Parts: sequence; structure tokens; C-alpha cells
Amino acid sequence: MLTTPTLDKLVALGLMGMVIALKEQQERSEYGALAFEERLGLLVDREVTERDNRRLARNLKAAKLRISGACIEDLDMRSPRGLDRGQILRLAEARWVEAHQSVLVVGPTGVGKTYLACALAQAALRRGHTALYLRATRMLDELAVARVDGRLPRLLASWARVDVLVIDDLALRPLASEQAAHLLEVVEDRAQRRATIVTSQLPIAEWHASLGDATIADAILDRLAHGAQRIELRGDSLRRPRTAADGADRERPQAENDAPDVERAERPGKRAATKAAAAR
Repeated sequence: MLTTPTLDKLVALGLMGMVIALKEQQERSEYGALAFEERLGLLVDREVTERDNRRLARNLKAAKLRISGACIEDLDMRSPRGLDRGQILRLAEARWVEAHQSVLVVGPTGVGKTYLACALAQAALRRGHTALYLRATRMLDELAVARVDGRLPRLLASWARVDVLVIDDLALRPLASEQAAHLLEVVEDRAQRRATIVTSQLPIAEWHASLGDATIADAILDRLAHGAQRIELRGDSLRRPRTAADGADRERPQAENDAPDVERAERPGKRAATKAAAAR
């Protein structure tokens, strides 16, 4: 059987997964014992896998996560800092994304809020959702510039289409009235339509005073906090230098996977595949 024309046609059709799988079948004699339907099924499975991997790589790149390698599997669930294993595992399934809920992560500086937010976003990406990371101060600056140059409607529309929007370090300082109004436009577009992750150093009870005019603050909190999943982290900063008293398994804020004995939330193979896609 002449397979070169078949390979050329598969390449022309963009079916590179099937091309790779067909070449493997030609090179390995054990495939000869399989029925036609079984070999065809393997070709189709490879194509689906390759497409899923390419889509994941594209979505990871587009998400611009602050910590692109953050993984739920690499979270240290044993450290007493407010992480509930059951809650994190449920969030890793990304059903909250399909339910268009918010996840609010608060805690002092350095306790891993950004890492956790990026890990949750990546878990959603693995399940076929899209995501985008925005640092709150830069997001508000970009909204102000977009209003001036006429891009605001297009910018808001593009963010509104993202399945998971990560707003990191909200309310580091009190928002001006215009900033609060811009933030309201963002959360209004997403309320009960898309999922949002917000991190802040302030306890949620103190957000109202930092979100500008009381009326706007009420509207923002009503949309963000309604039905939201809440995670309150505590403890010392993970960025401080480690000492012998800290123990060898203390995690670091941007490399929680460095500790070899952290508890795994999912199969390590999925983490490896995701990191390989992120590196492309």
C-alpha cells in the first residue's frame, strides 16, 4: 500500500496528529495484528489529543498568567494557611466556571494568592475554558486610556468573552470614583454570565470602603460576592528567606512544585502535559 500520498493529503488537511500516528503504525509491526477499525480509532484518538494540546497551548499563551506554571497539584495542602483541600479539589473541577461564579481570594502579602488564582485559572484552561490574567492597577489604567482613545467598548467586549477573568491585587489603595465606575462596568458584564477570580490583601468586609462611591461599591460587591466561593489565606509571607526551622518542604510563592513531597490533587501526568504546553 502506498502511504506517501495518504500522508501528503493528511498534511494538506491539517491532520498532523493522524500523520504522526500513521507513521508510528508503519514503523511498529505490532500494529499489524490490529483490525482496521482499531487502527483507525487510534489515528482519530491521536488527532483529537493533538488538537486538544494545541488548543491548550494557545489558551495558556492568551491567558498571560502571572505564574504560567501554577498547578493545583503543586499546592501544599498541609501548611496551615487557610486552604481547604475539599474546596480546592471541587474548584479544580471548574464547575464554578460553568456556573458563572466568582472566587474571592484574600490574605496578607506573600501567602500565595496569585499562585492560587493562576492555578485555578489553569485548571479551567485544562477543561477547555479560556482565561485572562489582569493586575488590577494596570487593568484600571488600561480602561482609563481606552475611554480616552475610544477603545473602551471593544476592550470591555473582549474581556466579557473570556470564561475566567483573573483580577489580581484589587484595592491595594482606595479607588477613585472613575476607577470604581470602570470596575463596575467590568464586573457588570460578567455577572451571571462569566466567572471571575479576584485576589486582594484586604478582607472582603473592608472592600466597600476602598471601592469609591458607596452606591458604586454596593453594586460591585453585589455582583462579585453573590454566590462567590471565598478563600481566606493566612500565615507568614512565603517570600521571606527560609531557615532550618521552616522545614525542607516549605513552599515558595512562584515554585510550589519545588517541594518533592507535596500532596497531589490530580495525576502528575496531567501536570506534565500542561507544563509542556505552556513551554511551547
